[in-house]
Amino acid sequence: MYINIELYINTVNVELIELQNISKSFGEIEVLKSISASFYPGKTNLIIGASGSGKTTLTKCIVGLTEPSNGNVLFSGEDFHTMKFKQKKTVRKEIGFLFQGSALFDSMTVEENITFTLSMFSNMTKEEQLDRANFCLQRTNLENVNRLYPAELSGGMKKRVAISRAIAMNPKYLFCDEPNSGLDPQTSAVIDNLIKEITEEYQMTTLVITHDMNSVIEIGDNIIFIYNGEKWWEGGRDEILKTDNQEVVDFVYASKFMKALRK
Repeated sequence: MYINIELYINTVNVELIELQNISKSFGEIEVLKSISASFYPGKTNLIIGASGSGKTTLTKCIVGLTEPSNGNVLFSGEDFHTMKFKQKKTVRKEIGFLFQGSALFDSMTVEENITFTLSMFSNMTKEEQLDRANFCLQRTNLENVNRLYPAELSGGMKKRVAISRAIAMNPKYLFCDEPNSGLDPQTSAVIDNLIKEITEEYQMTTLVITHDMNSVIEIGDNIIFIYNGEKWWEGGRDEILKTDNQEVVDFVYASKFMKALRK
């Protein structure tokens, strides 16, 4: 089947996401402390930090699953948490999600997993949905998998199907939660490179939450390190290899391999 790739390239200007003094408390416990940051289009923006540091809570505040106690989350310059319901719905349609466990529907084929999103949130015809699904699969280097079920796929293939689904709506924003979880190093590198390629190609604002230091070194254009609920450090992948910030050093170089890399 011939697919007109130009038809699907996102020509819409992608806006950055801005966090302004985001704080979040649960009772008397303050888990986020006045975090400000900007996540840029065409860049792989990473949030890293130890378990319990506040990464998940911060992400939930960004996507609207949790209301911050103070501060603003701006999409295209507008505060998401003060938007009316219809405005929030529009923004959410512009967000693609890559979940930690891929989160594919086991009872649906690969093709159905992708077209399900399109049938729910677009006005595409069945033929247009199929064309879009085929384009997304082609872009993630998957062929002849349309009729397969998730149980018939390898871990890396599942991730690529999940990425295909995440970009099916041609999103402005892409959120990836531990995209390399459960994958071997070689497959992880493939997924990292695919996320970076798609981010740059479609100028999406991509936000990756990860513990994988290989991802940090490979694709970390803009890195935010969260420590005890605070934005402790910010920089790029080259800078993180040279920083003297002790908390960052302790986190990044916890393994013997990373310690050897630093020497």
